[in-house]
Amino acid sequence: MSQSLEAAPAASGAAAELVLVGDLRRPARLRVPDLPAWPQHRAEVDFECASSGVRRHTFTGALLHDVLMDARPRFDPARRKDRLRFLIAVHGSDGHHALLSWAEIDPDFGRAPVLLGATLDHTSLDPAGAQLVLPQDRCGVRYVSGIRSIRVDGGYSAWESRPPGPA
Repeated sequence: MSQSLEAAPAASGAAAELVLVGDLRRPARLRVPDLPAWPQHRAEVDFECASSGVRRHTFTGALLHDVLMDARPRFDPARRKDRLRFLIAVHGSDGHHALLSWAEIDPDFGRAPVLLGATLDHTSLDPAGAQLVLPQDRCGVRYVSGIRSIRVDGGYSAWESRPPGPA
């Protein structure tokens, strides 16, 4: 399905790659042609774009949850709540970022059908790169084009139970 970070070639001029990094047992590099290795889903979406109004598109691709589970996130699968501390940061080639919680995409919680889009309106997104697709969002601001990295992070410090103030 995906190449390990060590095994993937670093060829210049090649199709766009995205890297899966962070709290994962199997970090990886993926290209759009790799995405059909996972079950494909179709999403017909309408979302508001600040610059051009309502946009209507059809995307196909793999569920973000499926791809990330294959990378084996470092949570304890026997402890359902352990997953809730994980965040997912997506970075695009144009510098655009989006942040999701693991609970949004997890079938036991939000079950959002977030896609790594491989096609847009029946046209391959290769070589530009995969697109983050959030069919549940009314606004298109979390749609990230040309994904370059997805970081899974479960290691941030817990919040203190008391408000900050002088010691």
